Amino acid sequence: MIQTIAASVIWSLVLCLLPGARTRKDHSILVAAVAIATALSLNVDPIYIEGDQALGGRNFLDLSANILMVVGIYFLSQAILRAAEINDAPIRRGRRGLLILGLVSAGLVLAFLRIKAPVSSTRFMLDYGDQPAAAVYSAIQFAYIGVVVGVTGYVCFRFRRRMATSYFRVAFALIGIGCSLALVVVFAVLGMDIAHLLGEQSTMEQLAAVYDTSFVGAMVFLCAGLALPPVARRIVRRAQLRTQAGLLENLTSTWEKATATRKAGRLAVPATAIQPGDRETRRLHRMLVEIEDALLMDPATAKLLDEADFQTLSRTEDYLASTQDPQDGRAGLGRWGRTKDSSDR
Repeated sequence: MIQTIAASVIWSLVLCLLPGARTRKDHSILVAAVAIATALSLNVDPIYIEGDQALGGRNFLDLSANILMVVGIYFLSQAILRAAEINDAPIRRGRRGLLILGLVSAGLVLAFLRIKAPVSSTRFMLDYGDQPAAAVYSAIQFAYIGVVVGVTGYVCFRFRRRMATSYFRVAFALIGIGCSLALVVVFAVLGMDIAHLLGEQSTMEQLAAVYDTSFVGAMVFLCAGLALPPVARRIVRRAQLRTQAGLLENLTSTWEKATATRKAGRLAVPATAIQPGDRETRRLHRMLVEIEDALLMDPATAKLLDEADFQTLSRTEDYLASTQDPQDGRAGLGRWGRTKDSSDR
């Protein structure tokens, strides 16, 4: 049941990430989500039984799922570290991370081959966890996961405040909480492995309860944090498009009044011909510049504009200033006052 809930949560994250997959340059989070979701899905009892039988019925599907899990955790960590911009040497550090991932995967394979597990089991560690090789098999996986999520959680909490947008700060906080809960999962699993070797059944049951709660909590917080930025960006983008459409509609009337005597300097195409996107922002900027030029060249043109026109100009300038790249060195246009006398500007 726990695996089904967790897998459903991760697949929901995948659905949140898919709409922007074509335009996104870095697909690490999507790869991580698919890998982790697949690993969890393979551990759902009916899927596991059928899949493992197809592989010979010797629990090779458990090995496959665990390798997928560590691969997913690796890509997830890399995506978050890049988002925090602490990776000054991405190629070199990426190779080191891949090397460690390869060693961990090889260790899982070697440990698994020493486990005597001749019959498919949906409770692999409960049935075969009393073997030292099984404890090593589990310890390799969860020790690696523990180190990775520990570093990732630390980065999220440390660099959360320097994120430029509020939704990224919230996302990093959620991911940090998810990583903290994942660490609880890791310690619970390692504790259960030791308790199983020692035959401490009651300790195993207590730790199993901690594991179940922490595991679901970790998945929920991690997925919420990872899904928040792309969903928030889409919402913000839709709001921007609505704002741009409204400004274009209002500014067109002002632009036509101000440039009526300067038609040679007008835009070659009407505002309605511009498609949604960055071109609308450039269109607004160009129209604003043309209006300002017209007022500077002929101050009497200001008499053709009313209070609503100047309010539209002010709102347009505020909007363009809010969307301007901070790294852009171009100076902004002057503030539009409430007066219609252009000589005051």
